[in-house]
Amino acid sequence: MLTEHTYKPFDAELEAMRARVLEMGGLVEEQLQNAVLAMMEGNQVLAQQVIENEAQVNALEMLSDEACTNIIALRCPTAVDLRMVLAIIRSISNLERIGDEAVKIARFALNAPHGDSVLVPRHAEIRYLSELTARMLRQSLNAFARIEVAGIPDLARQDMQVDEEYHLIVRHLITYMMEDPRTISTCIELLFVAKAIERVGDHAKNIAENVVYMATGADVRHVTLEQLEHEIQKI
Repeated sequence: MLTEHTYKPFDAELEAMRARVLEMGGLVEEQLQNAVLAMMEGNQVLAQQVIENEAQVNALEMLSDEACTNIIALRCPTAVDLRMVLAIIRSISNLERIGDEAVKIARFALNAPHGDSVLVPRHAEIRYLSELTARMLRQSLNAFARIEVAGIPDLARQDMQVDEEYHLIVRHLITYMMEDPRTISTCIELLFVAKAIERVGDHAKNIAENVVYMATGADVRHVTLEQLEHEIQKI
């Protein structure tokens, strides 16, 4: 779906930008995985590492932004090339925000009291929620790498499942707080963790929608699942 230019350095610049997005995606995936693991295991060293590595994510975002700005200013891209540059700008913004969510989880892991019984029964649900969003992120990055849109409706369905799991966790934590007010502080923190993980799913879905825009020119950011499927069937 990519055009090939007679001016080869332009192709090289576009590919370098795409590669940087995937590099950033790999780092963010690792950040998310480590943040959740740190929370589950009470590993403060790993949590601190996630917080410190945020600087790498931010640096990659700034490098990518600068590269995109230079291409727009110097190459004046049009059609599919312009769509690619815009999709990259949007995707790196979503990746940076996923990195921020990972840091939120790591900060909770760093400050959470050890041995709090309220953490135990909710861990399985939060771990499952994080697995769902991690899979969404991986699939969206694979779609970006291949500029492949066929599996994106399925990814949108997974986002609906993530929302359902998140609301289930919220209901359970509210029940805990009502039954034992001593758990309120910890439960509120866990609500923020669950929300951070749910937001990862939203950002992964946004990246997938950017792939549709890059491949087809269709803006599917605020459409229904049926409309999304219809748009992809037209390809």
